[in-house]
Amino acid sequence: MDAAATFQPNAAEAGIDRSLIVRNLTKAYRAGQPVLRDVSIAFAPRGVTAVIGPSGTGKSTLIRCINRLVDPTAGELLFRGDDLAKLRGRALREARRRIGMVFQEYNLVERLTVIENVLCGRLGYVPVWRAWARRFDSKDVDRAFQLIDAVGLTAFATQRADQLSGGQRQRVGIARALMQEPDLILADEPTSSLDPKTSVEIMELIASRAGERDIPAIVNIHNVALARRFADRIIGMSKGSIVFDGKPQELEDSHLLQIYGGEGWLE
Repeated sequence: MDAAATFQPNAAEAGIDRSLIVRNLTKAYRAGQPVLRDVSIAFAPRGVTAVIGPSGTGKSTLIRCINRLVDPTAGELLFRGDDLAKLRGRALREARRRIGMVFQEYNLVERLTVIENVLCGRLGYVPVWRAWARRFDSKDVDRAFQLIDAVGLTAFATQRADQLSGGQRQRVGIARALMQEPDLILADEPTSSLDPKTSVEIMELIASRAGERDIPAIVNIHNVALARRFADRIIGMSKGSIVFDGKPQELEDSHLLQIYGGEGWLE
C-alpha cells in the first residue's frame, strides 16, 4: 500500500471547511505604495490554484500575508472561522500550524537529517523542550518516515540536508509541510531553483499529495506551462491586482499580455 494512503483525513477532519476567503486585502511596505491593491479572492476548499505574474507584482506578498509572515495593511483573511489578519499570539500560532508552507529556498535546517527536518513539521504541536531534545512521539516518528517514503526519499532519511540536491531538498520541504497535517498548503515559487524535469516532479508531487488528502494548495509560480498543466485554477496578477481568474484552458495569449506585458516573449 502507498504510504501516503495512511494520511487520509479522519471523519472529524473531513467535515472541516478548508475554503479561504481573501477580502479587500491591501499590503503596503511603504505608505502610499501598495504592493497588493484591494485584492479579493475566494479559494476553493480543494484543488490547486496557481498564482502567476511578473516579479514584484505581489504574488509572494499574497502568500506571506495569508500565513502572516508579513502583516496585511488592511483587509480580511477568513479561514476556518477566523480572520487570520487579526490573530495574535497563541491564536496565531495555532492557526499557522494548520497551514503548511513550501518555500522557494527550502528553509531546511542544513545540519539536521531528513527525518529531523520532516519532524520539524510537528513543532507547533509539541512542547518546546521536547523539540529541543528531539524527543518526538513514536507515532510522529512513524508518520515522518511514511511521508519520507511518500515523497521518494526513503534511502535518504538519515542523510543531512546539506548533502541533498535542490530537488531532494524541496521534497523534504513538502514532507515537512504535510507533517503539519495542514488544512491548506502554500508554496512560494517551489520550482524556481530547479531544472525543468525536477520542476515537473515537484509540481506533480504537490498536486498529488494535496489531492490525496483533499487539501487545497495555493502555488506561486513563474512557469505558465506548469501552471496550466497542474493547476485547477489560475489567478493572474499585475501591479498588485488580479487581472485574470479562470481555468487553465481559459488562459489565452491576450490574458498573458495583460499580466506580463510585451509581445516578444510569447513567440
